[in-house]
Formats: sequence, structure tokens, C-alpha cells
Amino acid sequence: MAEHVRPSTPLRGWAVEIAGGQNRGVRRPELRSPLARAVAPVAAGFGFFAVLGLILWAVAALMAGEQSQSTTFTPDRLPVGNIKNWAKSIDENGPVIFPGLGTTSGERTLVLDHNGENLEKGWVVYYAYPADRSPDCAVEQVTGTSSFTDCEGRTIDVSELAPPANGEYPIIEDRRNLFIDLGDRPGDTVPTGS
Repeated sequence: MAEHVRPSTPLRGWAVEIAGGQNRGVRRPELRSPLARAVAPVAAGFGFFAVLGLILWAVAALMAGEQSQSTTFTPDRLPVGNIKNWAKSIDENGPVIFPGLGTTSGERTLVLDHNGENLEKGWVVYYAYPADRSPDCAVEQVTGTSSFTDCEGRTIDVSELAPPANGEYPIIEDRRNLFIDLGDRPGDTVPTGS
């Protein structure tokens, strides 16, 4: 095959034609100015990270949409702590109020109480409203006691608070660590105020 060069074009930056119209030895485009050689890689990097950011944003948006339909980002149970310390605190200061557990909006407030001398038994969880009223009738604890004042100004005992309806209950692990289970899940058994 005979090679020939177009007579009217310079060799720099142009392809050498082979008979039959095919090109060989095509040179890569060159950035000639120092400014172009400095800016081009930076612009390419910004472009790459912009595209990567859009892809990650789209994946996160897709996953967030699925997540909001199936679950919440709240834990299944609340680690409370050492049973000995909490039993002593409840004996001295009355039941403990845990506001807004198990929800992202703070709708569910729980009250933890302990009865008796046995540290591994007698733990009870209530909702922070009277059993004979709706959740809108929140209670406030009378400081240092097991008494509460409800939305109507009545003074009630901790035992008159609403029992949990969604499977919230205390759990003792390793005979010393207290947790509150925050949700109703298939297969759970809810212990009675043991």
C-alpha cells in the first residue's frame, strides 16, 4: 500500500492517509496554552465529582423512599443501664420518665417503675397518661414520688397509668443490664408485670 499525504495540509495534528481512506498514526489532540493545560484536568475532576455526587444523591433518595415505607431509624430497644443503680434511683426518686421513645416525632413517652426487693423482677413499663384517658392527657410527675398529675389536675399513682399497648416491656440481660423493648415484633412474648 502506498502512503500519501494531502499536499495542502501540514503534518502536525493531521492524520496520514493510507490508500483506501483509512487513517493511521492519528495524533491525540494537544492543549497548547499553559492555561488550558492547567484548567482542563481541574475541570475534568470537578465534572467527575459532580456526576458521582448526582449518582450518590439519586441512590440515597431512592433508598430513603424505600426506608420511609418499611421502617424507622429508631432502635428496637433502649439500653437503660445497671438494674441495681436504676432500682436505687426509683426507690429514692420515684419512677423514671423516658420521653418520645421509639418514634421520630417524640409521640410515645414511657414511665419505668420497679416494685419489690428483687432486682431482677418487678420492673414495669407504662405510658405517660392515665389508663382512663387518651394519650393527649399527658401526666407530670410529682417530684420525688410515684404520683403524677394528669391534664385535668387529678393526682394519680404510677399504677393508674396506661399499660403499654405496642409490646413495650423491660428486659434484664446477664442478671444486671436493663433494657426496654420498644416495639411489637412477630414472635415476641410480652411478660406480665413479673
